[in-house]
Amino acid sequence: MQLDPLARKLNARLTSCSAEQALRVAVDAPELGSIALVSSFGTEAAVLLHLLALTKPDLPVVFLDTGKHFTETLVYQQELSERLNLRNVRIISPAPKALKSSDPKGRLHEQDSDACCALRKTDPLEQALAAIPNLSALITGRKRFQGGARSKIEVFEADTKTGVIKVNPLAHWSPHDLRDYMEENRLPKHPLLAKGYLSIGCAPCTSPVAAGEDPRAGRWRGSQKAECGIHFINGRAVRGPINQEVTL
Repeated sequence: MQLDPLARKLNARLTSCSAEQALRVAVDAPELGSIALVSSFGTEAAVLLHLLALTKPDLPVVFLDTGKHFTETLVYQQELSERLNLRNVRIISPAPKALKSSDPKGRLHEQDSDACCALRKTDPLEQALAAIPNLSALITGRKRFQGGARSKIEVFEADTKTGVIKVNPLAHWSPHDLRDYMEENRLPKHPLLAKGYLSIGCAPCTSPVAAGEDPRAGRWRGSQKAECGIHFINGRAVRGPINQEVTL
């Protein structure tokens, strides 16, 4: 079946904007093969992970340990995975040989942040996803309120370049919906959120955000870089700054 008709068919099965229903449709669709979720275990990650735990706790959840994370993120990843009883968390890391060759002193981010992201994020992620047999769908945390190219996303989208269906269960959620869900389900917050970190990446490239600043202002502060490369454009992991079409 072609991807565009399949995405439309899956969207037609939705009778509401319920994220739970979206996940259930994706999991139960006989037309889809393997499905995975890539999570950074950041400030909003608990919502989608909790929904996944209620729907299919053994679905592959890919977490990328770059070797540069805050200790708080690593602890949060472990504690949240255990609390939600996620049964198939796959922790991947950059290849030691590649690190030794390209970043032996661990300071590549100071000279070339794009190259560092490619080495520690993009390449390992591409390899991890390629290793999942018959991967046909990726669950993302994209939301319409994030604006730009995301403002009109559907729950199910066709990625014709890679043959993957993108599943966006939170497409219609608002920031208020996210906060309410976290509180109602008593989900633990990322420990750095209370210290002003609203968008959390690797420790050397992330700083707190002041009141009134954009949530991502603390990422690569003082540079023109906007994305890390773990995101996808048209289903392909990108290796440099991008402005709009981010899918994960």
